[in-house]
Amino acid sequence: MLYSKLLTTITLCISLTFLVSTFVYYTYYIGVEKTQTFRSDLKDLTQTGIKVVNMAEVAQTLSFQLYRTYTISHLLFYNEPSIFEVTAAMSDLGNYLNSMPFIESIYVYNPNNDTFYISAAQGQNGVFTTQELDDTEIIQLLNHYQNYRAFTPIPRTYSIGNAKQEDISVYTYLCYDAINWDHTINSAVIVNVSAAWINKELANVNAGSGTTYLLDDQGRFLSGNKLTLEKLTASEESWLQHKVKAQSAGYFIVPFRGEKSLVSYTSQDSLGWQYVRITPYNVIMKQTNQIRNTTLLISVIILLVGLIISRLLSKRLYLPINSIVNRMNTLEAEKRNSMFTITQSSLRNLVLGIKSPHNSLQGELLQLGTPFGFDEGYRLVLLRIDEYSAMREKIGSYMLPYKFAIMNIASEICGQAYRVETVDMNDDSVVMLLSSLNPAEYHYTELLDVLLRQIRESCREYLKIGLSLVYSPVSDSAEVLNRLYAQTREASKHRLFYGRGCIISAEKISEMQNNLYAFPDDREKKLVDALMSGKTGEARSHFSELVRGMENYPYHMLELTISRVTFTLGRIIDNIKKCSPAPPEEQLKVPSLEAFETVEDLEEAFYHLFDDIQERQADKRSSKQSDLIRQINQKINDSYMDPSLSLNQIADELNMSPIYISRLYKLQTLTAIVDVIMEVRMREVCRLLKETDLSVSDIAEQTGFTSSSYLHRMFKRYLSVTPIEYRRSRA
Repeated sequence: MLYSKLLTTITLCISLTFLVSTFVYYTYYIGVEKTQTFRSDLKDLTQTGIKVVNMAEVAQTLSFQLYRTYTISHLLFYNEPSIFEVTAAMSDLGNYLNSMPFIESIYVYNPNNDTFYISAAQGQNGVFTTQELDDTEIIQLLNHYQNYRAFTPIPRTYSIGNAKQEDISVYTYLCYDAINWDHTINSAVIVNVSAAWINKELANVNAGSGTTYLLDDQGRFLSGNKLTLEKLTASEESWLQHKVKAQSAGYFIVPFRGEKSLVSYTSQDSLGWQYVRITPYNVIMKQTNQIRNTTLLISVIILLVGLIISRLLSKRLYLPINSIVNRMNTLEAEKRNSMFTITQSSLRNLVLGIKSPHNSLQGELLQLGTPFGFDEGYRLVLLRIDEYSAMREKIGSYMLPYKFAIMNIASEICGQAYRVETVDMNDDSVVMLLSSLNPAEYHYTELLDVLLRQIRESCREYLKIGLSLVYSPVSDSAEVLNRLYAQTREASKHRLFYGRGCIISAEKISEMQNNLYAFPDDREKKLVDALMSGKTGEARSHFSELVRGMENYPYHMLELTISRVTFTLGRIIDNIKKCSPAPPEEQLKVPSLEAFETVEDLEEAFYHLFDDIQERQADKRSSKQSDLIRQINQKINDSYMDPSLSLNQIADELNMSPIYISRLYKLQTLTAIVDVIMEVRMREVCRLLKETDLSVSDIAEQTGFTSSSYLHRMFKRYLSVTPIEYRRSRA
């Protein structure tokens, strides 16, 4: 107690000293920061005003020059200038516009024929009446020219385009030569200078720390870059009129847009304009606040360290009591963890079917602190972690806490609508058991779908973990718990087609068991032919169509299909190994279906395999052999209807040995020439049986068979049905 009081007093004194010094320095630096900010703003705004005045002189000179240009004067003073005069004048206007990139557009106005001649960088170009003009505001300016001083820039924004979807900010300069007896303009030249040029310093200087505004000679308060009228509250309008307008340069602090801000402003320039810079007060005081916060932090650290030291020293007097308390807390934690482990193990054994449900199951769960009723109607939801293998390699032993976090998030979200129990399955999944608090909602899946989406998004946001979720149909018997788990586990495999983060109904997946599937032998043959002929793109297309066509069939059918493709590719790889052995580390391997979560990953792995096969084949296939194979295939496709077509005939035509071309063809395509001849003939027979009404005898004659009986026998051997049965099945 003595050490605690002594050290606490010293700590408080030191902290108080820091706090007092912080207040003094903070007050001093506030004034310094405000003065420096004002001086910097005043310098920038004054320079901008000078540039605006200089640009006004440039616009005046240009306007006078336009009036003195012979071709343009025709537009100003002739009521009906000829087409040649208009063309020449418009050309001169375009030359002026192109020679001065800071000019947005030039208007030549002749009120006698109510016509505007326009040359513009964007928007309308050409000859327009006042009714056709997009920039209607310019007409209002000309009608009220008395309100503006000559050659004083008029900041404004007008719209262009059919839908007027694009705004252009400009400074407009009016130049008119004479006024009629009714105080109307006799002719006028309007120069619109681009705000992006004339005002770029005004918009960009200190853009990150404050916003610049323009108070023009008309009393309008405009934004610095878009030249749009700013809406002000009554209080903001009050200080603008009384503290800024027509006042000497200065600064003050007032709320602006609901935020405390420093307002710096210039005196009126020769145009009667004033520039105003409004900077959030917290931006100005950022460095000062950092100094203050750092000092306060040091004070707090000293205070905390002193209190901690005092606490540690004082606790030494109470070591026996502290030891007892720690021991009790440890025992309580061990008891809680043990109960959780036992509960998890019991529920996991029930889900896996290791432990059979019994009559006393409800009482046993109550003893474990799990008041879950299987006889009240429940669902099983399987939460599978996406990219589990990569995540486990990355975080290692931290996988278990992540699973606990998933279980907590799932329980928290579903707890208001269901009684919830979560079980870690010691693999890539977590099982969630849901029992509805309202029996009438057992089959209401809309709420369940919303909750599952919330679980998925929460895990993705807070844990950076993707989940794929599968929910079972409703059951009211614990005996079918293992069956529901097996059903959802099987349905979760369809994540391969639906993608990571999917939500799947196991009941809908089970309905696919009734879908019958016939393996497409022709597509497999096309896949092999494409691979062996080096057409990797076609092989990819055939494989993709083969796999993606399995989406609406049971998953085991996909496994059988991949197994068959794997077997076929294995034969190709074995043949490649025999022909060109490679080191063990470069051996080709067929990817395993279990290693992939999405069909895109599966396709990518097989595509790499196809590329490797193509590369190996390219190493051993010469161009001469490829040409020979193509010649043989072309001969077969052109002459398959010739009954005398054979290996010897092809060899004679090629002037080569039958044994050599037979061995070469078999080596390159893994197929004998006679088999290819028969395959081409059988394919044509099938086509004629499906698409024509020719008799079997006529088809045999057209496809190179010596007799209909020979066709009948070979057709039965290849397709296990007779030609007549095949035609009936395709009718």
